[in-house]
Amino acid sequence: MNQEKIDIIRHSCSHLMSMAIAEKYPTVGLGVGPTIEDGFYQDYDLPEIISDKDFVWIEKQMRELIAQKIKFVKSEADFDTALQFYKEDPYKTEMIEDLKKAGEKNVSFYDSDWFHNLCAGPHVKDTSEINPEAFKLMSVAGAYWRGSEKNKMLTRIYGVAFETKEELEEYLRRQEEAVKNDHRKLGADLDLFVFSDLVGKGLPLLTPKGTVIRKELERFVYEEEVKRGYKHVVTPHLAKVQLYETSGHYPYYKDTMYPVMKVDEDELILRPMTCPHHFMLFKSRPRSYRELPLRIAEFASQFRYEKSGELAGLMRVRTFCLADAHIIAVPDQAASEIKQVLDLIDYANKIFGLKKGEDYRYRLSLGDRNEEKKYYKDDAAWDKAEDILRLVLKEMDAPYFEAPGEAAFYGPKIDVQIKKINGHEETAFTVQYDFVMPKRFDMKYIDKDGQEKQPIVIHRSSIGAFERTMAFLIERYAGAFPVWLSPVQVILAPVSVKHVDGARALATEFIDAGARVEIDDTDETVGNKVRKAVGQKAPYVLVIGDKELNGGDLMVRVRGEEKPINIGKAEFIARVVKEIKERK
Repeated sequence: MNQEKIDIIRHSCSHLMSMAIAEKYPTVGLGVGPTIEDGFYQDYDLPEIISDKDFVWIEKQMRELIAQKIKFVKSEADFDTALQFYKEDPYKTEMIEDLKKAGEKNVSFYDSDWFHNLCAGPHVKDTSEINPEAFKLMSVAGAYWRGSEKNKMLTRIYGVAFETKEELEEYLRRQEEAVKNDHRKLGADLDLFVFSDLVGKGLPLLTPKGTVIRKELERFVYEEEVKRGYKHVVTPHLAKVQLYETSGHYPYYKDTMYPVMKVDEDELILRPMTCPHHFMLFKSRPRSYRELPLRIAEFASQFRYEKSGELAGLMRVRTFCLADAHIIAVPDQAASEIKQVLDLIDYANKIFGLKKGEDYRYRLSLGDRNEEKKYYKDDAAWDKAEDILRLVLKEMDAPYFEAPGEAAFYGPKIDVQIKKINGHEETAFTVQYDFVMPKRFDMKYIDKDGQEKQPIVIHRSSIGAFERTMAFLIERYAGAFPVWLSPVQVILAPVSVKHVDGARALATEFIDAGARVEIDDTDETVGNKVRKAVGQKAPYVLVIGDKELNGGDLMVRVRGEEKPINIGKAEFIARVVKEIKERK
């Protein structure tokens, strides 16, 4: 699929949707209408409420317009002419004024038959280039003009468009799969986490089963990081505001931080990030070059104010725990350390069953030298840092693309872009090169010549926030976790009450070997017990009757297999233990 071509088609579909709506509602106000991943949206100020029930007539009208082979004709005008034309339209007036302030020389329009619209384009030459069977309107939502709650609420209609009917059908199939495997639904069905209005929005409560997954992820990360030379620490959830003023975070992130608390003489804030705490550990005593690189890691609880409309299960919350680390290094060590970080990320993703280049890739997020308010001004440092990250990605043959203007304020970064089950890419976590905060905190080490030198810092995560990672994995596995991550690895289903004690004795053997076992000791039929266990997506279900308790082979139902297997007790316990140890 040619991305430029499909983006033009999607933009043109947005234009046609507006044309169809304007034909029915001539006084409609048109807000923004950009293309987005897989499709487009358009904001409207309508005289009456529109719902998804209206999509039938809108789509019908769009197809009729396509059949007419209507041309898209571009024209331009100066700002005075444009403002005069749209003097009764507050939305277009504001957009034109913004273009003027941005230094644009003129304004562009597109005409389609009678429909005249302020638009930068581009569009298809005529509607015959749009496949009438390859687009679909998907949803309607409210959206504040310019994203500000102070402004009027508009109606936003989302749509998707592709080159072929087959591509649309495949997209819709993925969306159905995504709805079925939504981590919020599966999390409730499998009893992994809950939310409470009394606790607060965006504050998840992990159940015992959800906590098992979280602890297994922690154990995995901790063991692997220790092997790779990381030193784990624990630092406070609070800090003085001054700490984040020193780091430079406060002016950039204060809108997403929680309010300042006055405690005695101090102004404290819940930490939105951990790096300044780790810098204080580094600065707690003089450091020699022999100690570098110093890899400081922490499972760090962080707190960020996310707007209510942006909260989404475990994917976006107001408190989360990050598998965080900061590598303080000699500048010459930067490339090798970043290579090792990417190797750790690749290893973790391999354990999770993710394929590099297919399930995830990297985004090299670069700074904009002209955005001095957004980025620290040091062109030479930016060039050096970006060159190092680019070189590492190339040497490791890592699949990546570049994204100008997406860097952190203190340096460029490598974003880990994971593909969700719906096909959309999302930034899971980052690896960041920092040449700014060592200066802000006056971080020094003594080099081999006895001179004070300034280190660089690499901010990184191995698997991101545990909450978000759990959300990704719930959806990827559709709740059917691999054995090592499964909250319950083996479920025992006694045939009758007389088999319960024997099942308990067997469970003890599994537990002693390191497996997680549950016994269904209800008075239900064994068939119902098995069906419940299958519904809980347990890797193994064992029916326990006379044969099993008298030393016979175990009858084991393996998740995903139609027929049960017969296997000796010792052999089966060894199998489960091996899968746990090897994280299978």
